[in-house]
Amino acid sequence: TGWEQIPVCVAYEIDGKRVEELPYSQTDFHHAKPIYETLPGWSEDITKAKSFGDLPKNAQAYVKALEEMSGAPISAIGVGPGRDETIEINSFI
Repeated sequence: TGWEQIPVCVAYEIDGKRVEELPYSQTDFHHAKPIYETLPGWSEDITKAKSFGDLPKNAQAYVKALEEMSGAPISAIGVGPGRDETIEINSFI
């Protein structure tokens, strides 16, 4: 909430080469420069959202983009600090 754009690290540059995975060697890790893609943000308050459909369109698109980038479904997201401020997206049980 309140971000015009959200940067998402999608890869790393190490010695001029693009690497898709997080470097595991300490040397490569220290030389890695993140490569970001930006996604549209949203200004609407999401703390009262109780379902995925209650989220602003850009927030929904953000979650779907993260699922696509990671290749894994997102089970739940938090929309605030409280336990009751969690939205189940894909049942994980």
